Amino acid sequence: MKIGIIGLGLIGGSIFKDLKRLGHDVIAISQSQDGGGIYKTYDYLKNCNIIFVCTAMNKTVSVLDEIEKYVSKDTIVADVCSLKSFVCKKFRPYIFIPTHPMAGTENKGFESSLEGLFKDATWVLTPFKTTPEDAVKKLTDIIKQLGANPLFTTPQKHDEAAAMISHMPMLISQALFLAASENPLAMEMASSGFRDMTRLAMSNEEMAKDMVEMNHKNIENSVLKLYKAVGELTSGDYAELIKQIKIQRSKMFTK
Repeated sequence: MKIGIIGLGLIGGSIFKDLKRLGHDVIAISQSQDGGGIYKTYDYLKNCNIIFVCTAMNKTVSVLDEIEKYVSKDTIVADVCSLKSFVCKKFRPYIFIPTHPMAGTENKGFESSLEGLFKDATWVLTPFKTTPEDAVKKLTDIIKQLGANPLFTTPQKHDEAAAMISHMPMLISQALFLAASENPLAMEMASSGFRDMTRLAMSNEEMAKDMVEMNHKNIENSVLKLYKAVGELTSGDYAELIKQIKIQRSKMFTK
């Protein structure tokens, strides 16, 4: 089985490195990298069985359109965008399976990619009802080989959840830094807690802009729920609520 990757940023580069390490026949299409199985044109995709599209979110649809000229109807194509609804609006003449690996760092580019990025990470898939089961199995087998845990849902539910646990936290992190920067003393006093709370403010600018512009409705709803939760904490039994949060969080991150 031959696997292709389009785009060698943090996610695409990490998939590429892991698949090479695992001994797969893998090639990549990149405008910024060259050599060692990395090419510039889509012609090299013609014999691929699975293709991961790992370009910036605002470029993904045009790439999905362009590769229609190069792949067969049996080729499995998966994107890795952090939003899913917008890539599902058009029929594709190949087997398209929208996905989203819940892994990454605040860094960007091939130089920041690394082997093992997806180990124990959740990898969301939103296949269509008409997607062949054997195609879903082939893709999930590769995802499992990368060390990730497949999770299935719908594009709409994915986008709502992504806003809550990814897009809104990034926006809040950025807003927190902007607000604190107006207080010089606060910035001098800032230490590890502030550093950890604002890590997501360092997110890839292009990706962050895409998230906010393309998922703003779900983000707004998430902010309202956050506001409601703050109200519950300040008006309820604070100590008991924090105790329950600690219990639930411990279960989540010690699986």
